Amino acid sequence: MEIKNSRILITGGSTGMGYEMAKIFKDRGAEVLICGRTEKTVMDAAKELEISGFTADVSNEHDVENLFKYVEEKWGGLDVLINNAGVGYFSELASTTTADFTRVWDINVKGAFMVGREASKIFIRQNRGNIINIGSTASLYGFANGSAYVASKFALKGLTECWRAELRKHNVRVMQINPSEVVTDFGEKSGYGSDKNDKKLTAAEIAHVSLSMLTMDNIGFITDATVWATNP
Repeated sequence: MEIKNSRILITGGSTGMGYEMAKIFKDRGAEVLICGRTEKTVMDAAKELEISGFTADVSNEHDVENLFKYVEEKWGGLDVLINNAGVGYFSELASTTTADFTRVWDINVKGAFMVGREASKIFIRQNRGNIINIGSTASLYGFANGSAYVASKFALKGLTECWRAELRKHNVRVMQINPSEVVTDFGEKSGYGSDKNDKKLTAAEIAHVSLSMLTMDNIGFITDATVWATNP
């Protein structure tokens, strides 16, 4: 697809990977809208990048409906959804509460589902569109202390598979990026921590992958891309 003048919505777009994706698409002439839960963070990022921002909690159905009402009023359509909003939680199984598990599920799975559902209505109407779900290598295999997070990312992969099967007949490309550890604030906020060094992936590499996937001619698409650091 042609990036210039395309209309791109990025959830969780005010920091980390979402911010870098917004930047790379804006630099290539796209119209970009980011959303996030914290108004100041969203608006500060939007101002820095000279793009549009919208405050919405993707786990709240009313917020999601308002987000897409804004998209329709602003653009009258949509070319790309990047489902990037997500939280992490890492704890031993015996110490993980139902509230911990549900909080992760609400954003990483229910939120992605609701945003994807609303975008799909536009894409079906247009008979074209693109969805990129930001997964994780946790979509592919589990690890100790990862019950809540891994379960949510396996579920996201399931959503990706279902949407891909359902929407191909409408010329909608449904893709997933599975990064290994990326050095952003995500790890520290999740309690996972991060050994920051210049050999680990940064948000810029993931932005590069999203750009590469979208710029393939619309006749084809890359279903999944797993991204590793070469020698972390």
